[in-house]
Amino acid sequence: MYDPSRFIDPFLDSFERTKNADFSRKNCPLPCMEDIITLNSCLMKLFFPGHLGDNPKRLRNAVQYQMENTMHLIYDSISLALRYENDELGEEEGNRKAAEYADKIAGKLPEIRRILKTDAQAGYRGDPASLSVHEVILCYPYMKAMAVHRVAHLMHTLGIPLLPRMMSEAVHSETGIDIHPGATIGESFFIDHGTGVSIGETTVIGCSVKLYHGVTLGALSVEDHGASLGGRKRHPTIEDGVWIYANATILGDITIGKNSTIYSGTMITQNIPPHSVVRNANTDISIEPTSQHLR
Repeated sequence: MYDPSRFIDPFLDSFERTKNADFSRKNCPLPCMEDIITLNSCLMKLFFPGHLGDNPKRLRNAVQYQMENTMHLIYDSISLALRYENDELGEEEGNRKAAEYADKIAGKLPEIRRILKTDAQAGYRGDPASLSVHEVILCYPYMKAMAVHRVAHLMHTLGIPLLPRMMSEAVHSETGIDIHPGATIGESFFIDHGTGVSIGETTVIGCSVKLYHGVTLGALSVEDHGASLGGRKRHPTIEDGVWIYANATILGDITIGKNSTIYSGTMITQNIPPHSVVRNANTDISIEPTSQHLR
């Protein structure tokens, strides 16, 4: 029988030589990624009862069940994240702080659901292939990405460690849509198709913005970014009513003016005035009526 035991000591030696490789800290484990994946699915069931195959006979009972599941997962994961990041924080204090955070999140869920409904309506209005808002919620991957993002963004603004990024990376793996939890996104947001979209940490997106697949809202590369740029505005601001077509790349702390249209395949590193149409990166910017949006 094959015996791999002779490889254990050399492998353990790699942990000794790389001190930061061991994720364990005292008696507090990391939040469990499997629980985060479950949490993301629970959020969709909570925000949109009945849309994922369950059949709630009484709305109150369905919401209560999903609220309890969701908030317990949030509370447990926050407690682990807080204690993992702070060795001085005991279990009792960690649980107390986690409960405070969980209450703040639960209090914001009705407003997040209201905004998510505008996102779903934007998808129905913005895609001639969609037959109903229900189809958008059920079938369009951006809806789950946004449900998770809007909760993760709230956690990010509250200063909760680890958990928001774990949530965003879990839904990124599932949908192909990569949104940093620090990104600020307005109402009635729609990502058509979705695959390959990347939205950076300090991106600010207004209301009624539409993106297609492959769009990157990123930062310019610099040789020495390190922690010195952490939190600094380095990603684009996309104003209200902007449409950005497939595989466009917009980089740096620039502004795309309201009601502009960015055509496919362009790369933009300069400010774009409102009501502009950009066909080729930085070379052909023209002012046209906003009705020139294509569908």
